[in-house]
Amino acid sequence: MRNALVAISLLIVFASLVYIAVNPGDFGGQTGEHLVFGEPKHTDMDDYFIHHGQNQSAANNIVTSIVFDYRGYDTLGEASVLFAAVLGAGLVLRALRRDKK
Repeated sequence: MRNALVAISLLIVFASLVYIAVNPGDFGGQTGEHLVFGEPKHTDMDDYFIHHGQNQSAANNIVTSIVFDYRGYDTLGEASVLFAAVLGAGLVLRALRRDKK
């Protein structure tokens, strides 16, 4: 009985998330604005990065220049979080291995 209740609860949560993703206007999103896959919304920042990226960062790859030059601190923070997660997992697994011996 309990497994069935958990399964039904998870199904309801999943269905709710799918509904929110498909109908963003019902939950504070922009109404009637569905983007087609492969056709992202155009912004002024796109043009700025395309026209100024290579001159300002001296990188041939625009994605690399955005990640490492324009968003360097953000990338450093993400790398720090990833390092902390790997270090924590390593310490937990090391402690578990000691307990088995």
